[in-house]
Amino acid sequence: MPVPRSEIYDDVYFSKASEYGDGLAETRHVFLDSNDLPAAWDGRDDFVIAETGFGTGLNFFAVWDLFEKTAAPDATLHFISFEKHPLKGDIIRGALAPWAGEFGDKVETFLAQYPMLIPGFHRIDVTPQISVTLIFDDVNNAMRKVPAGKGGMADCWFLDGFRPATNPDMWSEIVFQEMARLSKKDARFATFTAAGDVKRGLQAAGFETRKISGFGRKREMLVGAYKGAPS
Repeated sequence: MPVPRSEIYDDVYFSKASEYGDGLAETRHVFLDSNDLPAAWDGRDDFVIAETGFGTGLNFFAVWDLFEKTAAPDATLHFISFEKHPLKGDIIRGALAPWAGEFGDKVETFLAQYPMLIPGFHRIDVTPQISVTLIFDDVNNAMRKVPAGKGGMADCWFLDGFRPATNPDMWSEIVFQEMARLSKKDARFATFTAAGDVKRGLQAAGFETRKISGFGRKREMLVGAYKGAPS
């Protein structure tokens, strides 16, 4: 089955199968392992992940599966994801078909509640402990509408928009500044890119950054944590 591709941004939604693994292996390396999951939610009553770019939902299903297997039975997970161009349910189903054995009935449980593809905030409670809020809108507009709460909202970030070169709006100063507003102290982030503009934008917003080994043939990627507004 071909890897789904965005014609708008001339990029694939995840890596195709290779000697390094596949899209799920990429998700686990770039977003789960690099955000220190599941250790980061160990001992926590609740945990919030925010994501730029829902796409096929592969990252969400990987997190859902990992949380069920590792978190305390009464712990809760809230996954918040921004998506300007949401995919139809049948496209999501087809894209995730290679991992039907991994995810079991999770995809169908999710798609049974998948909202109409209209702008706005759409919350889905996939289990009593796990919920996802899909925000269908341009991330530069939508992030401003999300309440931070006292001390921030997000425990970690998945920065998963298409390449900065083809989708610069996903990697804007507004996005980085809103990330800072919404982040708890020491909230982690991980992203597949190591682009200099992304690194500098995150640092200007108060995130410490460092490069680590990327997935597959990608030599480097960025990770880091929010340390507060620069003085």
